[in-house]
Amino acid sequence: MEALIPVINKLQDVFNTVGADIIQLPQIAVVGTQSSGKSSVLESLVGKDLLPRGTGIVTRRPLILQLVHIDPEDRRKTSDENGVDGEEWGKFLHTKNKIYTVFDEIRQEIENETERISGNNKGISDEPIHLKIFSPRIVNLTLVDLPGITKVPVGDQPKDIELQIRELILKYISNPNCIILAVTAANTDMATSEALKVAREVDPDGRRTLAVVTKLDLMDAGTDAMDVLMGRVIPVKLGLIGVVNRSQLDINNKKSVTDSIRDEHAFLQKKYPSLANRNGTKYLARTLNRLLMHHIRDCLPELKTRINDLAAQYQSLLSSYGEPVEDTSATLLQLITKFATEYCNTIEGTAKYIETTELCGGARICYIFHETFGRTLESVNPLGGLTTIDVLTAIRNATGPRPALFVPEVSFELLVKRQVKRLEEPSLRCVELVHEEMQRIIQHCSNYSTQELLRFPKLHDAIVEVVTSLLRKRLPVTNEMVHNLVAIELAYINTKHPDFADACGLMNNNIEEQRRNRMRELPSAVPRDKMAGGAQGEQEGGTGTWRGMLKKGDEGQGEDKNKPQSSSPQKRHAVNLLDVPVPVTRKLSAREQRDCEVIEKLIKSYFLIVRKNIQDSVPKAVMHFLVNHVKDSLQSELVGQLYKPALLDDLLTESEDMAQRRNEAADMLKALQKASHVIAEIRETHLW
Repeated sequence: MEALIPVINKLQDVFNTVGADIIQLPQIAVVGTQSSGKSSVLESLVGKDLLPRGTGIVTRRPLILQLVHIDPEDRRKTSDENGVDGEEWGKFLHTKNKIYTVFDEIRQEIENETERISGNNKGISDEPIHLKIFSPRIVNLTLVDLPGITKVPVGDQPKDIELQIRELILKYISNPNCIILAVTAANTDMATSEALKVAREVDPDGRRTLAVVTKLDLMDAGTDAMDVLMGRVIPVKLGLIGVVNRSQLDINNKKSVTDSIRDEHAFLQKKYPSLANRNGTKYLARTLNRLLMHHIRDCLPELKTRINDLAAQYQSLLSSYGEPVEDTSATLLQLITKFATEYCNTIEGTAKYIETTELCGGARICYIFHETFGRTLESVNPLGGLTTIDVLTAIRNATGPRPALFVPEVSFELLVKRQVKRLEEPSLRCVELVHEEMQRIIQHCSNYSTQELLRFPKLHDAIVEVVTSLLRKRLPVTNEMVHNLVAIELAYINTKHPDFADACGLMNNNIEEQRRNRMRELPSAVPRDKMAGGAQGEQEGGTGTWRGMLKKGDEGQGEDKNKPQSSSPQKRHAVNLLDVPVPVTRKLSAREQRDCEVIEKLIKSYFLIVRKNIQDSVPKAVMHFLVNHVKDSLQSELVGQLYKPALLDDLLTESEDMAQRRNEAADMLKALQKASHVIAEIRETHLW
């Protein structure tokens, strides 16, 4: 199992080569407040002074520190291969193959690289520095040194520096494959530990948190950390380990880490003899090594699955980018054909990529025909915009100077044409909606069906232009046909239509029935000539005639009806008929009411017949003149416009970043395949 950590280091190297952070590898993240002793703990684990020192915030970028234990034989082999003169050395990812054997130079390079990205006045960055240390005196570990938790901004730090550092820490410790090393000074209250507090947010059960208590030698006189180290104050499932680091004076006096570890052991034996063997830097290193190995073993199955899934995704992505074009003629024809096929399949509903979030293509066109257009036509009131006075006025205008004995047919035809004309606007709107959907299909095919077009933006734009132009040319033709469909209905009002003839017969029967009812209501003593006179009186004295209106005008002078009317000719006034206004609104006579009802019912009956015809014929016209025509001619139109020798090289010019993205995808796929091979080796060697 000891070999599992080098395996993770090997995986880390694999993904470092492609600069990818898509795999969350098992590692140990060190969390603590400023000056809590984080850097001292790390240096004790390494056994060398290699981290920047100073006041305030020193660690301003994450430092991913890989500790690699090397045996003497491996050391000699590696030294010969790399020309290393020494038994311990370091390598940075950003300096490629440069070897550092002087650890002061490593510290200086960390400072330089930090300032390069984060500035030189206390700014922070989440871009990590990768450092690998090789030594026979260390255990295999992968550690991440994070900026210390702070409260007050200094230098050019933004006001929200506390929030920025907090988010940076959470980014690393939220990784479920990460062990959290929460560092807290012994001379502070453990109950207020910021490190344990932030660790508990992402690891509430404490299953992957290990607490380290530093500065045991700096506690107030008369106090000790016994309760803390025993876990009585803050229990942590992975345990608490106390350490004694070098003081600033020790660092200034160049006290070595080796001497510091020796003095630490002596202090623990003297101050905490019963706990000495379960505390200290060496015990911490062994514990971290053991925890990391077990953690890696538990994470490997999920890690293997994740790597295989990503490899499949990048293989698909690389395939979508395609190979560099060699035969431009064949490639262009292939792409044109594929686009035309996918466009037609989207209309037919047989496309490879079926949209699941909204209606698309032929399904949407069907919805427009039978839902949108159908509901719109049904919402058109046959008598909408037509008042009773309009009907009455049309009847009168159709009779001319002579009173009519029957309802004039001209008035019906005039009014029904006016109503049928109202069907033209929703019909043209139906054409517009279908045209818009045909335009949307272009984008659908570009996004889902023919991703190869993304490689060639000029070809994509040219295809869009050709299809758009074709649709634009078919739009006026289709609109003209729909306009003609309405014009055809207006050209001839077919009163002999079977459905309309039935309505007229029923209407005549109703009128005849009403006439017979009125005849039966007349007194039997009334002679026929009187009855005729009564009818004439109705005709002449009704409120719908000029004489009736004059009579109604005379009666409406406000005179008392009970007052005897004088028959003296001196009191009668001459009336100028041309000065008598025609009332806009008034109570209709029974005759007028009956005539208007007849016309309105006939209009409604005929309008419904025409609406049914339009609802059936408009979708057919749109399909023939627009949809089917585009489907049938799209392939030939694209070939005719684009398949030209002079355009081949220009249309098949790849986008500027396509080659770069293809190379990046290829590198990532290679890294994932290599990582999968590394994990497979673990199974073969029975390490897992």
